[in-house]
Amino acid sequence: MTDIKIRKAEGTWVVRAGGAVLAESKDALELSENGHPDVIYFPRGDIAMAFLDESDQRTTCPHKGEARYYSIVTKSQTLENAAWSYDAPKDDVSRIKDHLAFYPSEKVAVERV
Repeated sequence: MTDIKIRKAEGTWVVRAGGAVLAESKDALELSENGHPDVIYFPRGDIAMAFLDESDQRTTCPHKGEARYYSIVTKSQTLENAAWSYDAPKDDVSRIKDHLAFYPSEKVAVERV
């Protein structure tokens, strides 16, 4: 089993894309996994889900389970598969259920404010 740690992310975290704030949360989780950058998971209730369209993409992580992907739809573009969630995560990472994570990029900012 890979070493995965989940803890409350300190402070307030936001996701910005296309000039809009898509998420803001004081209840985000930080997931650390060996060999990977830390990932911030946002509670679904703190995300403007109207900006997200579920895509057909699915992947399976042997440690977390099946991930569903979402594209971010902004006024000017669609950012394909820019977010993901585990709807039925494995028991060891059950805290990330009902949370989404976003791929940081030049078009998507995930940052602590």
